[in-house]
This record gives sequence, C-alpha cells and structure tokens, in this order.
Amino acid sequence: MDFQHTETRQMLGDTLNRFFSERYGADARRRSSLTPGHDRGTWAQLVELGALGALFDDHDGGYGGSGFDTMVVFEALGRNLVVEPLLGNLICGRALALAGHAARHGVVAGDTLMAFAHQEACARDALAHVETRARLSAGEWSLSGNKSVVLAAEACTHALVSARVSGSSTEPAGIALFVVALDAPGVTLRAYPLIDGGRAAELALRDVRLGADALVAGPGQGFDIVEQVAGLGILALCAEGLGLMESLKTATADYLATRVQFGAPIGANQALQHRMVDLLVDIEQARSAVINAAAALDQPRVQREQALSAAKYTLGTSGIRVAEEAIQMHGGIGMTQELPAAQAAKRLIMIDHQLGDADHHLERYVALGRDL
Repeated sequence: MDFQHTETRQMLGDTLNRFFSERYGADARRRSSLTPGHDRGTWAQLVELGALGALFDDHDGGYGGSGFDTMVVFEALGRNLVVEPLLGNLICGRALALAGHAARHGVVAGDTLMAFAHQEACARDALAHVETRARLSAGEWSLSGNKSVVLAAEACTHALVSARVSGSSTEPAGIALFVVALDAPGVTLRAYPLIDGGRAAELALRDVRLGADALVAGPGQGFDIVEQVAGLGILALCAEGLGLMESLKTATADYLATRVQFGAPIGANQALQHRMVDLLVDIEQARSAVINAAAALDQPRVQREQALSAAKYTLGTSGIRVAEEAIQMHGGIGMTQELPAAQAAKRLIMIDHQLGDADHHLERYVALGRDL
C-alpha cells in the first residue's frame, strides 16, 4: 500500500493548514462557538478553497470523494481545532448521493447546511435502533419522534432524518430517510454547547408533514445507506482525531524545548523523553489505522466495517492517552484556556463518543470477524 498522498491531496492539505494557521486562531474558534456553531465567512472560504468539494466525486459536483480525500480534509480540521460543520454535510451529502436525491447538489455546493439526525436516546450506539415513526397517508408523510445530539443543528437549514416505516425498533429493515426543513411546523430544537466548543441539539418531531419528494431512501435501502455514511463519518472523525494528536505532539515538543527549570529545558529530562516517544508511537499506530480504514472503503462490507471499527477503537484509546500525556507534560498550564491543549483533549474525548465509542467498536470488530 502506498502511504503517500497524491500531489493534489498534499496541496489541498497544505492550503488548508496554511489558511487555518493564518486566519483561524483562538478568536475565530471562539466566535464560531458562541454563534450557532458556524461562522459564515469561514464557511464560505472553506467552500472556496475546495474543502467541501474534495469530499464528493465529480458525478455529484465535487472533485474527490475517496477515503483519502476525506482523511486529508479532516486531518487539517483536527490539526487546527476547527469547529465548522463539515461532518454533517459530508454524511448527509453522501447519503443523498447514494440515493440519487436532487438535494445533494445544494449540500455539495455548500449552499445548504444539513445535519444528520439519526441518533436516539435509547439507542446507545446501535445504528439500527430507530423509534421515530413515519406514516404515509394520502401521499403525505407524517414523522413523529425524537433525535438526540444532532450536531450543529442550529447552523443548518435542513436535517436528514431516519424514521421507521415498519418493523420493531431494533430491526435494520424498515428504516427510511427523509429531508426535513428545521423550520417546518412540528419541528422543535433544544440547543446546547458541547464540552469541545461545538454545539448540538435535541430534535423533537411532532406530526411533521412532508411531501413525497422529502423521501430520500425507502425502507428497503435506508439502513444500508445509514451504515455506509456512518462509516464515512467514522473515517472523518478518526482523521480529525489524528490531526488533533499531531497538534498535541507539536505543542508538547515545543513546550518541552522552551520551558526551563533548574537552568535547563525540561525536555532534557530522560523520563519525559521516554514519555514523548510513547506518545509518538501511539500517533503512528493511529495513523496506520486511519490509512487502513481509508483504503478499505471500497472493500466488501465486512472488511470495510472491520477496518473502520479498528480505526475508531485505536483513535478512542490512543487519542485519550496522547491527550493525557500532553497535558501532564505541560503541567497545570495545559488545562487552561491559554493553551489549546485542553481544547484538543476535550475534542478527542468527544470524538471517542461520536458514532460509537472504543468499547462499542471493539465488540463490533469481534462480531464482524465471525462473519468472515
């Protein structure tokens, strides 16, 4: 396997990192956090730079669409602690593309911000657990239910909502997908901040009326699409986590080289050097897992899902270790707002809990192995 990105991907990554380092500092991050998780100026510049287009192939209006394109974009987001809502547009846009729905064009162009509303309070990490119900009557759909932790919902105009047309609440069959305007009658949002600087919302649907064109995927293909786009989301989160770990490595190495005690940099301490080596090993293990997951997106389902679960488990465990080591080597200042180490650590913790935590994906990896 070739571990080197193509020249085009390297240029995209360099461009994004340069843009963020020059124009996306602590003030811009704070501004996006205080507003509904989204700064319009930053979003427009990201779209112009091609960050969104790289996530989709040319058939859907983009110019990339591979797992490695997703890896490059989200690693840059993580390295620079960016809170803009690209994850939702990636997941929803690819779901719309898989279903051939016309709404994908607005999402790919960046004109439509869309949130992925699938998770429910009782589901824990089970993708097939959907209790929200959809009923068809006289050519009109009616949706009722609740969705939890809908990321960046305040910043979005629409949501991609999963709802059950038939079957019990845990069956993969019977799940359909709908595009729902967030200002439609019967839709209620309760928004709140997250520990990592982002925002989310609880979404309540009370007899929300939708036309036939709101149906994205029927119950015969809804779950398959959810599983595929959730896998893309897992890859994106893992790549973002890798970028966060790299930023912590750089910040910690710089701090060890500049913090002086007893007349010498603390990095001269051999015990801290050993801990720094352990941190580097964790990062390289995570990088290998993310590369493997990106390469496996085109593989058969079981191999693909195993690679994604392996990457999510690795990021969940290694990411926490790297965050803890970085903060401990910084000392007390590592937990303050003065340095970004604490923010990166909080984001790594949140990534572990999104789309299944490390324990869930370890169990899933083992279960998938039985199907080989």
